[in-house]
Amino acid sequence: MVPGSERRHAGASDGQAGDLTEVHAALDGALREHWARLLALLIRDYASVDVAEDSLQDAYAAAAEHWTRTVPDNPAAWLLTTARRKATDRLRREATLARKLPMLVVDDVATGPDVDLDAIPDERLRLICTCCHPALSHEASVALTLRLVAGLHTREIARLFLVSEATMAARLTRAKRKIAASAIPFRVPERTELPARLARVCHVAYLLFTEGYAATTGPDLMRVELCDEAIRLQCVVVELAPDHADAIGLLALMRLQHARRDARVDAGALVPLGDQDRTRWHRAEIDQGRSLLRRAADIGPPVGPYTLQAAIAAEHMVAPTADATDWAAIARLYDQLERLTESPVVRLNRAVAVAEAEGAAAGLALLDGLDERLPQHHRLPATRAELLRRIGDRVGAVAEYDRAIERVGTGTERAYLVARRDELTSGD
Repeated sequence: MVPGSERRHAGASDGQAGDLTEVHAALDGALREHWARLLALLIRDYASVDVAEDSLQDAYAAAAEHWTRTVPDNPAAWLLTTARRKATDRLRREATLARKLPMLVVDDVATGPDVDLDAIPDERLRLICTCCHPALSHEASVALTLRLVAGLHTREIARLFLVSEATMAARLTRAKRKIAASAIPFRVPERTELPARLARVCHVAYLLFTEGYAATTGPDLMRVELCDEAIRLQCVVVELAPDHADAIGLLALMRLQHARRDARVDAGALVPLGDQDRTRWHRAEIDQGRSLLRRAADIGPPVGPYTLQAAIAAEHMVAPTADATDWAAIARLYDQLERLTESPVVRLNRAVAVAEAEGAAAGLALLDGLDERLPQHHRLPATRAELLRRIGDRVGAVAEYDRAIERVGTGTERAYLVARRDELTSGD
C-alpha cells in the first residue's frame, strides 16, 4: 500500500470482509502498476514533486474509502482524475504558497485532462532521469527514484542504504527541495547526456530488484512485482544504451536471479539455493540471461560489477546439481568483485563461496571485521551461525542465530532461521 493509506478501511463492517479483500487487491495492483506512471504525469502537469506526490497519496487514500462500494473499471483513470482534483483543491487552498512554490522546468509537453495511458512509460523515463540528474548526489538520486518511481516506503529505502529511517526521510526531503529550487528539467536527456546518468539509473534498477528479490519487511521473502519493474526499467536502459556492457550485464543478472523465483519458497518456507528443485527454474529466462552475459562480454573490458555478479549467477545456473557447483570459480569471481567494489556485502558473499571451496574455517576468517560495516544486516550473523555449525561450535552458532533473528525483516526468513536454531537447541 502507498504510505498514508490504510489496510483496513474506516467504516467497513465485518460483513464486508470479502469485498475488502477485493478492494485490497485492487489497491495493491493499482499501486504496483500505476504509482510511478501517474506520479510522472502529475509532475508533468503541476511541475511540482510535492504537489504531485501529496495529491496522488490523497487519491489512493480516497480509493481506499470509495472502492469499498465499487471498484472502478479503469483504476488508473479514476486515480488520475481524483489526484488532479486533489491537486487543484490543494493549490486553491494554498494559493499564496502556490505562487511562491518553486516549479520544475517541463520541456515542450502539452498538459490537460486528456491522457493517453499508452504514453505513460515515456513519462516514467522523464521521472527517472530527473531523479538521476547530476545536480543531485548519487545517493539522493537513487533514494529519490526508489521513493517516487518504485513507491517504496522510507523505511525500506533506509535499510537498503544501511541508515536510519529519520536520516533517509531527511535526505528525501532535501533532494525534492533541490529539484525544485535548482529548476532541474523534467525531461529525458539527450543521448550525449545519457552516459552521465547511466550509472545512477542502473543503481536504481539494481536496488529496486534487490528489494524485490529479498524484501526488507513483511511476511514474504520476495516482492515479485518489484523484480518485474526493475527488469522493465533495465530493459529501457539497455535499449537507450545498447553498447554499455555493464548495463547489459545488470539485465543479465536480473534475468538469471529472477529465473529461480518459483524454487526459492516452498509452501511458504524458504528453500536455500543448494536445496532448490532446479526443474522449477525458468530455463527460457536463464537462456536469456546467459545470452545477455555473452553480449556484455563481447563488447569487451573493463568488466563491470554487474557483469561480474551475472557471471557468478550463471555459474550456479549451469551446474546440473548443487554438488556440481564450481565454488572455486565463484570464489575467484567474488574476489575480483570485492577488489572492484570494496563492498562488505560482497565480502560476506565471498566468505560463503570460500567456505564451500576451502572449508568453513576459511570462510569464517573472511567475516572478521564485518560487524562494524554491517551492524544491522541479518545475513552476517546468519552466515556466521551456519559456518560455526559446520565446525561444531554449537553454542556460538545458537548465539549468532539469535542475533540474526533479531535483525531479520521478513517472516519467511525468520521462520527459516528459527527452525535452524531450534535444530541445535531441541535437545536442551
